[in-house]
Amino acid sequence: MEILVILVPLALMLGGAGLVAFLWSLKSGQYDDLDGAAWRAIADDEPPQEVPAKR
Repeated sequence: MEILVILVPLALMLGGAGLVAFLWSLKSGQYDDLDGAAWRAIADDEPPQEVPAKR
């Protein structure tokens, strides 16, 4: 039971650190453009070039 004296404050500190990190990410604009990054990942960099047909 003595271990709870260490584990409970440790868990509260880690939870608080996670909350602070999440609030910092909200304030710094990490979640402003969720769709833009997804479309940039799958968008082509340059249009495909047509290959001339051989006869």
